[in-house]
Amino acid sequence: MSIDLSVVSSFMATHARLLDRRRFGLPLGESDPAAVLVALDAYRNPDGGYGWGLEPDLRSPESQTGAAAHAFEVFEEIAPATAPQATALCDWLESVSLPDGGLPFALPVTSSAGCAPWWAGADTTVSSLQITSVTAAAALRVAAHDPAVAEHPWLDRAVRYCLTAVEEVDHTSHAYVLAFAVRFLDAVHGTAPEAAGLLKRLGEYIPADGRIRVEGGTEDETLRPLDFAPFPDRPARALFTQEVIDADLDRLAGLQRDDGGWTVDYATISPAGALDWRGYTTVRAVDVLRRNGRL
Repeated sequence: MSIDLSVVSSFMATHARLLDRRRFGLPLGESDPAAVLVALDAYRNPDGGYGWGLEPDLRSPESQTGAAAHAFEVFEEIAPATAPQATALCDWLESVSLPDGGLPFALPVTSSAGCAPWWAGADTTVSSLQITSVTAAAALRVAAHDPAVAEHPWLDRAVRYCLTAVEEVDHTSHAYVLAFAVRFLDAVHGTAPEAAGLLKRLGEYIPADGRIRVEGGTEDETLRPLDFAPFPDRPARALFTQEVIDADLDRLAGLQRDDGGWTVDYATISPAGALDWRGYTTVRAVDVLRRNGRL
């Protein structure tokens, strides 16, 4: 199934926030790292963290753990360029980490307007494997080209927390906890000897077709193989057959809407958030399809 990037470009120009338009243009040569970072800085706070709706369903202005992974995704995309903002983000994450090295799911919000209840009502006193693992995984991918992030003490503590907490993941764990733990183990696979065994064990909790219903989500909310292992030539891909991956790539390509963009199957909280998710999801869909040779 072919994807017409000109139609995607039209969708991004019509509907997406500036940050995602800049990100979309980066591999096309229509943007550059400096322009992407300027757009990202609009969500940055003086403390080095990010808020202001960078996580589309958490629109409160203060820095939040839920926004950190989104920022690290951008720092990964500008490679081989690096940004001092990435190191400053590690500093901020270190300042809000709990004694065990984990991050709380969210910090107290100053405004609940446009915020999902799971963010506004989060327990701020306990570490969350879900948020720590997805953030650490994104940071590890940045660390592959940014020595300052690789050497930062926050990342070391977060990795050690996740490796310990992953031991408790089993078939009863929430789908997102399982998916983010798999992505973390994939990212740390080359540096943590125990990651291979843990990844193999977690793979036993994923059905052969890679589909897991999201408990408490929308009627159609389901995680798929590409949510666990989006990119080729990575250890997590060994959890699925090539036939399963090919089928999921076909599915992803087929989800493009007539307006050129993709959408999400999970609940969105505000009209602005719904559009933000569409732009973000379109950038990610195109990136996954490109890296898997479908574009």
